[in-house]
Amino acid sequence: MNQEIRLRPEMDSDVNAITDVTVAAFKNLEVSDHTEQFVVTALRAAKALTVSLVAELDGRVVGHIAFSPVMLSDGTPQWFGLGPVSVLPEFQRQGVGKALIEEGLSRLKGINARGCCLVGHPAYYRKFGFKNTPELGLEGVPPEVFFALSFDGHMPHGAVTFHDAFRANH
Repeated sequence: MNQEIRLRPEMDSDVNAITDVTVAAFKNLEVSDHTEQFVVTALRAAKALTVSLVAELDGRVVGHIAFSPVMLSDGTPQWFGLGPVSVLPEFQRQGVGKALIEEGLSRLKGINARGCCLVGHPAYYRKFGFKNTPELGLEGVPPEVFFALSFDGHMPHGAVTFHDAFRANH
């Protein structure tokens, strides 16, 4: 990508653009239930967007990533869920999502997070250090699409519960 992508925390003025980017990013994705924009809105309303970054190109929001707290059944604190991550289709496969993920993980580490987990494409998230782990899982999700990344070397055991906002559907 020739142009300079700027990563920054979301601002109130970005809300509509983030919704538009999220809808566009997931529109043609068959594995999506197309509720991602509602999840982001619900996380924001619940003040559960621990890290929310936008990727901006020439003043236009072209990508967004959200990180929110998760609960672990073994009581391990300071773990977060990644998602959704959205990039406008015309900017996909150009490093925008990668930049958002790397910056978001860096910011989580900066607030002393202990780890991060997500549901995602098996071929994509391993390059960031995420692994399928038999110790940790998410009910109803096949283990091959659930990933975890420990920042402190300790992999929790048990079940992950994402924020209630992930059930938002309107």
